[in-house]
Amino acid sequence: MEKIKAFFKKQWVRHLLVMIGISVVLLLLISLFIKLYARQGKEYVMPQFALTDSTKGVTVEAAENDNDLDLEFVILDSIYTPGVNAGIILTQDPQAGTMVKKGRKVYVSVAAASAADLIMPELTGLSVRQAVSEIYASGLKVGTLTFVDDPFKNNVKEQRVGGRIIYAGQKVAPGTMIDLVVGNGDGSGGVSVPFLIGKTAEQARRDIHALSLNVGREHWNGVTDKMKAVVYRQEPDYTGVNKYPFGTSIELWYIDASDADVQKMISDFKVDSSKIIENPELPDIEDLEEMEW
Repeated sequence: MEKIKAFFKKQWVRHLLVMIGISVVLLLLISLFIKLYARQGKEYVMPQFALTDSTKGVTVEAAENDNDLDLEFVILDSIYTPGVNAGIILTQDPQAGTMVKKGRKVYVSVAAASAADLIMPELTGLSVRQAVSEIYASGLKVGTLTFVDDPFKNNVKEQRVGGRIIYAGQKVAPGTMIDLVVGNGDGSGGVSVPFLIGKTAEQARRDIHALSLNVGREHWNGVTDKMKAVVYRQEPDYTGVNKYPFGTSIELWYIDASDADVQKMISDFKVDSSKIIENPELPDIEDLEEMEW
């Protein structure tokens, strides 16, 4: 026992014990600091900030002022979204419902105040089908096809906006309607109207324009979401036989897709032999081969 007491009385032993004690205390303090800093064991459910079908969404400013998690919002992108107020959060990462710690960074995209201008493509000299594909690919829309006397049938002569010629390279707002002036050749010939039952408005319009026809009146009675509506009636009807002059307008009636049994609508149309003689299924515009007029 005396030897043990004598050992611990030695100066270097006492210094070693002090160092060990200090090290232990430092390790405990560091561990406590890390635990507090990282908030280990304390995770919370990420709220829903982004716009959804069932929520209106909030702005970044509103989200920052109304959350209990001290979240930091980082805007990665701004996207023009028609019908959505500027600043509304469109997407968020982490997603709502995931477990996060306080102070977490949330990466978001928000709705822009206006869309960036697009560059008008060159459409003159193209066939109508080529021009239609180019217009949609550029983020624009097809307006009215007007046919004029010209030896080159189905050839785009002019591209117009609001009655005025617009040239390739000019700036134009996304979604602008581009009217086309098209050659009529010798005025002979015609085209069968496409089969449109069960198609969305965008699909129907593209099919109509690709065949050098025009979209007539559109009826939306009872439709709540035009983006999801489908065609249930068209005039003229599809027969696969009857030919119509280029530029003929096709009138369309829509129904909410949620209220429609598309396959039944198609089958009901097929069984009426007075309306359809051949297979009514028209390939998508992307699958159509270059047409010879």
